[in-house]
Formats: sequence, C-alpha cells, structure tokens
Amino acid sequence: MLTPKQIFVVGLNDFNRARLEQLPGAKDCEFHGVIPPADVYDTEVFDIADMLSRAGDELDAFDGPIDAIIGYMDFPVSTMLPILCRRFGTRTTSLESLLKCEHKFWSRLVQRQVIPDAIPAFTAIDPFDDQALDVIRSAGLYFPFFLKPIKSSGSRLGFRIDSPEDFTHAIERLREDIGLIATPFNTVLEHALLPPEIAAVEGHFCMAEEIIGGWQCTVEGYVFEGEVVSYGIVDSLRYPQVLSFFHYRYPSQLPAEVQAQMKDLTERVMTHIGYDNAAFNIEYFWDEVQNRVWLLEINTRISQSHCDIFEKVDGISNQQVSLDLGLGRRPAMPYRQGEFPIAALFFYRVFFVDARVTQVPSEEELAALKAEFPGTLITLQVAPGQQLSSMPEQDAYSFALACIWMGGQSAEELLSNYESLSSRLNFAFEDVVG
Repeated sequence: MLTPKQIFVVGLNDFNRARLEQLPGAKDCEFHGVIPPADVYDTEVFDIADMLSRAGDELDAFDGPIDAIIGYMDFPVSTMLPILCRRFGTRTTSLESLLKCEHKFWSRLVQRQVIPDAIPAFTAIDPFDDQALDVIRSAGLYFPFFLKPIKSSGSRLGFRIDSPEDFTHAIERLREDIGLIATPFNTVLEHALLPPEIAAVEGHFCMAEEIIGGWQCTVEGYVFEGEVVSYGIVDSLRYPQVLSFFHYRYPSQLPAEVQAQMKDLTERVMTHIGYDNAAFNIEYFWDEVQNRVWLLEINTRISQSHCDIFEKVDGISNQQVSLDLGLGRRPAMPYRQGEFPIAALFFYRVFFVDARVTQVPSEEELAALKAEFPGTLITLQVAPGQQLSSMPEQDAYSFALACIWMGGQSAEELLSNYESLSSRLNFAFEDVVG
C-alpha cells in the first residue's frame, strides 16, 4: 500500500478541501490546513510575521513527512508560500522571482526589459508625498491614469484618476488604508534579497499607470522545470461603464491569433523572471482598435475563481496544477473533457455606497434554483445583519453579494440563464444610520 503524500494548504477551507480531495491526482494524498481560513479570508488585517510563526510551529509539530506546502489564494497566502517552502524544503518558486511578479514596480521594470511594447507608461509614487502629482507628471503621465498600491489584493484601493479632485480623493483613501497591505507586505520584503532601487520602493508606495483597456482576459499557466505552459485563457467581462467584474467566461472567445500572442508574451516574461515550479495567471487586455495586447498584471497562483469553470469545461479543477507542482510532478490537465462547452462565474453585485443586509436567499430558494439550472453553484458572500462596507476584498465601486458558477451550451444561453436566476435572488437592505 502506498504511503499517502502529506499536503499542507495555507488557509484551507471546507469548500476547497472537498475540491482538492476530488482531484484525480489526490488519490494518494492527505490534506492538512495551515492557518485558519478566517485569518486570510474574513479580515483585511494580516499579521504575516505572526502567521509565519504559527505556520512554522504547526509544520514543526507534524509527526511525519511534509511533501508539499501549497495555496490557492492571493495575498497574504501567495507571498508566504516561498518563505515556508524554503524553510521546510518543499517545492515552489523563489521568493525573489515571486516578488518580480507581485511587487508592481519591480514587475513593470522586469517586463519592460523583454516586452516593452506590451506595457503602459508607469511610475512609482509615495502617496504621503505632497508633491506626488508632480512626480507623476514628470514621468509623462497625465489625466486620465490609474492609481493603485505597489502591492494590492483584488481591486482594493485601485482608482481611475480623471481630475485633480479624483487624485485628492484617492490619496486620502490611500493614506488612510494602505497600511493594511503595506505593513504585512514589508514583512515579506524583509525576507528577500532586493536590489537597492527596489528596496527603496517599499509597501507604502503606489503605482501610477497609463490607462490601458480593451477585451480583458486571464492566461492560466505554470512553469515546470523551466518550461512555461499556458493551459487556458479566461475572458473577464465587466459591468457597463464601471470597473466591477460581471463574469469570467471560459474558454476565451478571443481570436486565435490574439490568444497565441498572449501565450508568447507569457512565455517570454515568465522565463525572464526566472519563475519556476509554480502556478501563475496573467491578466491581459486586447485593444481591438489598435490590435495591441497589453499585460496588466501577473498573479502568482492559480485563480480559485476559475476552478469550477475549468472543471465544467475541461473535466478537472485547475487546483490539480498546484497539487502536482507542489509534489514535483508535471501537471496533468485534461482538455475539453468536461460536461459543458462553456462556463462562467457571475458576480451578483449591488452598486451602493453602503447598506445593511436584512435578508438573503434561503437554502430552499437556492436549492430550487440549482435544481432548475443543473451544474450551478451559488455561494453567498453576505449574511443578515452584515454591513456591506465590512466586506473584505471589494472594489471601490460595488459589493459582490453572491458568486454563481454556471455551465451552458453557448455564451447566449449562459447569459439568459443567469438573468433568469439572478432575478429571483431575494436580498433586502436597510440604510445605515449614523
């Protein structure tokens, strides 16, 4: 009988444990959580030094081999993994190569060395510098531009700046809240060997970038023993006139030649970075008018939002990639062996300034909807009594109340089914007083 592989997952919750245990490659694996999921899901306060200490104690106390340490989340999990893997001798990419993806200024500098035509004009600024707008102008950036933290999570604290008033508002928000990301990110930076020009641009800095846009999508991939593999492209569609995501759709409907160009850019930049033995996803824009591809940002993980849609279309969740890489195996992702030819994750949103939730759909209502639309998954993101502004990981314009995964025979059928389902989600709210 084979000895089970012992897999440790940072921030493992019950939903993802069930997904991992169902993977074909998990038959010889036992999964253990490291750091409670609430510490990385349900808060915006990340004491990474404490989490690394606790994770180290948990792993030291384990009486047996530690075969892999993996994760499926963005910050802070993604940045903790190289530190933990280095300490316990398991496989992943180096911390420095990961930071060349996640430290936005360092990442743009590295990208400019190999794919200069695919990146926008950019500069780093200190939001606590009263002359920050002059620094941006001296870099050749003018309204409109985009402003975001040097390390962000999701779309948090990202702003489109169209005027001096927008800039003033964004700077006020950044000065108030950027420490929630900057302080723990600086803890990670202390573990890395940084060039002086990067060490000077620490976690409290921001990035100003030229506005880029077009058809947005995400290339999911991995590097195994130096070989860059892009195994799927997912379209990211937004609500009209706003930055908030409406749904992710797989497979991509982009022209084949555009998809091929994105895969070529991906191979060039990830090879140059030296990223290895780990998963990634890269967000791109295709400007159809100029027929130009822009690289938006690199994420050092699979996208857990895409797990179900890969399973629906290809037959296996892309969590198989993280598991295989953690164990030193070449990932085994099937192709178009799922139940549906197309699938999507929809974000059911409200565009409020704030409110308190008074009602959410009942279990019976959700069960009826899932029975009517086979293959559908619905996860609520709020509970009665919750104030919307208390939700973590939200963009600056809306609140996502539910995530809805659906499969279909066509993009048109997906949208029609979602519209029918979403019209029957019974949420209710009251104004926040005071």
